[in-house]
Amino acid sequence: MTDIVRNTQAASTASTATTAANTVAAIVPSPFSVVLRWMSRRWQHFILAPLVLLWLSPMIWIVLTSLKTKVEVFDPDAGILPAVLNFANYPATLAVAPFGMYLVNSILVTGSILIAQLVTITLAAYAFARLEFPLKRFLFTLFLLQVMFPIYAIFLTNFVTLRELGLINTLPAMIVPFVASGYGTFMLRQAFRQVPSELSDAARLDGCGHLAILWHVYLPLVQPTLVAFGIISVVTHWNDYMWPLLVTNSDSVRTLPIGLGLLAKSDSGADWTRLMAGTTLVVSPLLLVFVIFQRRFIDSFMHTGVK
Repeated sequence: MTDIVRNTQAASTASTATTAANTVAAIVPSPFSVVLRWMSRRWQHFILAPLVLLWLSPMIWIVLTSLKTKVEVFDPDAGILPAVLNFANYPATLAVAPFGMYLVNSILVTGSILIAQLVTITLAAYAFARLEFPLKRFLFTLFLLQVMFPIYAIFLTNFVTLRELGLINTLPAMIVPFVASGYGTFMLRQAFRQVPSELSDAARLDGCGHLAILWHVYLPLVQPTLVAFGIISVVTHWNDYMWPLLVTNSDSVRTLPIGLGLLAKSDSGADWTRLMAGTTLVVSPLLLVFVIFQRRFIDSFMHTGVK
């Protein structure tokens, strides 16, 4: 009888131990399951990380090359990283051409174009989205045709017009042809059409005119779209090379891309270390603008309705 009781107690103890072990195993997962769960939650990162590295690789190569010596650039055994960080390439680049003046000209030209475009596309988009007037569809079609034509197709006519106006080799010559944007008008018109008409009707009942409705009702609701277009406009005209090259012939009105062209076409051949240093100086303001406004830029594509 005593043996039976002892065997029963032993079996009960073993069963209790097994249950406790299973409970602990359920509460404390194995390292493999922890890793598997972590990967299942962050699988997007494993896909996006190589794409991010691929996107950043040209900029990383440019920065690293700008810190090398001329010998290292063409030495196959030098490797990707510079042996010694040669920051002297940056002041040497600034001494080749008046990059300070080019920077000021680029800011003035790009900023003026952006302000003019925001004014013109806002008024035009509101008119096409909410107003009724004769030949509305025909005029909007003309705006869309502007988007379809490549910009290089109208360079000759723009150049002749500016020459007749006496604007060649001036800052306005780089601004005037771009004060309106068919793409921006279409983009903002679509955003305005998504705003409920009840909001403008309520504002009109409160005594607001068209400009007041545009300022207080529509513009606050389409800020992501405006920011997205602003970034696109800034990047486009900041990097514009061909048109400033055609309409300018003196350092006092040239922009940064023209300065980079001078580095690439020097009499002794392209100095790649200085050229990469100049490229870094030109691209850095654009990256800073994107980092500051990246959330608004992404929101413009993520949100298609009114919040």
